[in-house]
Amino acid sequence: MVNSVDFGGRPFHFIGIGGIGMSALAQVIAGRNLPVSGSDLRLSHITQRLEQLGAHVFRDQIAQNLNFFQSRRIASAVNGLDSLPETIASDSETQNLPQVICSTAIPYANAEYRAALDLGCPIFHRSDLLAALLQEYQSIAVAGTHGKTTTSALISYLLYHTGLDPTVIIGGEVQELGGNARLGQSSYLVAEADESDGSLVKLHPHLGIVTNIELDHPDHYASLEKVIETFQTFAQHCQVLVACLDSPAVAQHLSPTLTYSLHPETGADYSVRSVNYQGNGTIAEILEKGKLLGTLNLQLLGSHNLSNALAALAVGRYLGLDFPVLAEAMAGFVGTRRRFEYRGSSHNILFVDDYAHHPSEIRVTLAAARLQIVTETTTFPLKPSRVVAIFQPHRYSRTKALLTEFAQSFGEADMVVISDIYGAGEPQPENLDGSHLAAGVALYHPNVQYCASLESVTEWLCDHLQPGDLALFLGAGNLNQVIPLVLQQLQSKPQP
Repeated sequence: MVNSVDFGGRPFHFIGIGGIGMSALAQVIAGRNLPVSGSDLRLSHITQRLEQLGAHVFRDQIAQNLNFFQSRRIASAVNGLDSLPETIASDSETQNLPQVICSTAIPYANAEYRAALDLGCPIFHRSDLLAALLQEYQSIAVAGTHGKTTTSALISYLLYHTGLDPTVIIGGEVQELGGNARLGQSSYLVAEADESDGSLVKLHPHLGIVTNIELDHPDHYASLEKVIETFQTFAQHCQVLVACLDSPAVAQHLSPTLTYSLHPETGADYSVRSVNYQGNGTIAEILEKGKLLGTLNLQLLGSHNLSNALAALAVGRYLGLDFPVLAEAMAGFVGTRRRFEYRGSSHNILFVDDYAHHPSEIRVTLAAARLQIVTETTTFPLKPSRVVAIFQPHRYSRTKALLTEFAQSFGEADMVVISDIYGAGEPQPENLDGSHLAAGVALYHPNVQYCASLESVTEWLCDHLQPGDLALFLGAGNLNQVIPLVLQQLQSKPQP
């Protein structure tokens, strides 16, 4: 594969540098002492971390941003410096034009993007940069419709705690790793591989993982068959493929090197028995090719996370790590941000944030929430008695394509609150908003409330949440902005 990304010192400019995927790439590039700039309309602790690493972050997206490194050269010359830093010194002004990195979310009309075209900057999709980095390492790429963030984070955590010191590029923040990226000193790189826009086919990792295959991005894929084709191409590009046989599409359409499953009867290379799902974690005996390896204790909740752990275990064993070492490291992993993340409590009401935005994800996350009630143990400071699911649908295309599946996903909730749809830049079709989903859920659930705005969600929760409630916020949009507002308003009220 031809690699046209230049790691020899030419600057990088990231349009939308604060995004979870873009920022991880930028952090690794900055960590390699390459010049990095970028822009984002929303500043955060992530952009602040990038600035601390030496990246220059612009607060707006205008054409002049692309002249940053040329301006530094001119300023250095005017100040009479004998020489410029080696990473940005060049006899050619053209060479000092940055390589521009963007994602599918950046529209053609974006001022920086148009300026990059006019100036003749090399322009790469973020997947091009990831593909180039994968070629420089003994790379491990985690793909799948669900579970790839947790799985890639767990693999990264395992390699880090077993002394293999990986470079990490993932779509979620892991406290123990210092965020969503790190630059390691070994030959290993662990990356989350996104299929949403089809760019997964560009990646050629040494070891690939496919956790499952479902239709999640109907804005890009016309059918599940098209999604399967993308994963088949990715699988062909992997030297070694690890995949989950519990996904029907994986079992039917891929030919993995190593397999895992929660069901020993599948004949998978890695499986489990004697599983005990509790409210504070999971205990299971691990089988390798039918033979007992030992017992695994996880702080992660639910069958979906046990499956993710099996994937990480398969990778660790492939790399030659002993099971006791892997089990000890896994026991310390507490998960990533926005994956059943405890955000606080007030008036004996628990607040939990989760990124679940697909029907399958909602079901398994609600099942994990139900464990807090039906088992003797709990992850939280108090034992809840009711699950209140607050869901913000993400994208009109996904909501429309999976309306029936969404409607049937809330069976484990005692109460369901539906907000309006977070469009994520998509145009709103006629006659589709959150009320249509709420009406669909009401066909299968007796207690459904529709709140058209985040303000009305906040107001409803403050008026109707009860002591003993587990308020579970679900969605990939901005619903979690409500959590601190509700907590603040509840804390200002007297205890019931």
